[in-house]
Amino acid sequence: MKRFIKIFFGLTLLFATFINFYSNSYALDISAKSAILICADSGSVIFAKNEFEPLPMASTTKIMTALLALENIEAFGNKEIEITDEMVRVEGTSMGLAAGNTVSLEALVQGMMTVSGNDAANAAAIAVAGSAEAFVDKMNEKSKLIGMKDTLFCTPSGLDKGDHHSTAYDMAILGAYAIENEKFAKIVSKKSIKIHFINPNKYVTMKNHNKLLRLYEGCIGIKTGFTKAAGRCLVSCAQKNGARLICVTLNAPNDWDDHTKLFNYGFDNVMVKTFNDSDYFVDIPVKSKEIDHIQGKGNSIFEVCVKKEDENKIKRKIEIPSVCALPIERGQILGNVVYYIEDNVIGKNPIIATNSVSEKVPEKESIFKIIKSFFGRIFNFK
Repeated sequence: MKRFIKIFFGLTLLFATFINFYSNSYALDISAKSAILICADSGSVIFAKNEFEPLPMASTTKIMTALLALENIEAFGNKEIEITDEMVRVEGTSMGLAAGNTVSLEALVQGMMTVSGNDAANAAAIAVAGSAEAFVDKMNEKSKLIGMKDTLFCTPSGLDKGDHHSTAYDMAILGAYAIENEKFAKIVSKKSIKIHFINPNKYVTMKNHNKLLRLYEGCIGIKTGFTKAAGRCLVSCAQKNGARLICVTLNAPNDWDDHTKLFNYGFDNVMVKTFNDSDYFVDIPVKSKEIDHIQGKGNSIFEVCVKKEDENKIKRKIEIPSVCALPIERGQILGNVVYYIEDNVIGKNPIIATNSVSEKVPEKESIFKIIKSFFGRIFNFK
């Protein structure tokens, strides 16, 4: 009987292990040649497959084009663009621009991010930088600034040209960066949008090509892509219970299913951690003969999404200068409470000064000066 119980228990355990393995394997059985799933805020990698393999990324390129156009609007305003022959001399998907039309730069962003207008991307590039080539230079500069490691943009639209390529990892970095731009996030979250043409004066409703907005609850964007060379490409973002995830698939025949499986797996395996340093105080030395320190205080609370299995790997480090230079204003940031998972920073809370200290601290008067001042007031001498 005991032997039977042991055999039964062993078979039950084996079956449970098999079911668990099968479930996880099924969830991660995706069609993409390259893929990655990350926490948007911390960058924690939840799933990856050939994530560093250089591949063409088709119209997901327009994420960078749209981002630079929106940053140009923030800097110089939403200028009106008169469309030229050069701007619309581009093949593939279109928002219906014609030479002589007038639209705003933001309308071009809307057109490239909904119906993936190559004409819109080309027009925005020329409007912002003077030429598509000059704009591509800006794209590559920006990619390096935000930490993309192996990306080369050759066109603003994503049409195949030269060695136009990226990686799933880099596109996830770009997606996480772009979704922080409020205008970008608003545009890519729309299932459809009315786009205003200034000349001729009309509104055209354009439907977003990103079907995941309708297929997956919690999806908030970002961009589809396809060329024969690149296959089906998709960068998407979804959020649930305070967690925001970025998913990228390159050359994925079943991209909608891939993203659904990966998001389901991701949300089951992440958690949102809260880091509160508002009760933290520290004394920091200052360069002064009169006072020896200034008090710093943790100033804020932040939340970040991490993998559940990484919760116990989080490390806290206080980063403050050995000595602070004067003057110091109340509220001035003196340092940070930084949180790491291994070598990756997942977030920080600033440490601020609790009071102000001027550059010159008044010196204490000597006994001689005090006596002199006293008799000076009596006998009226200086």
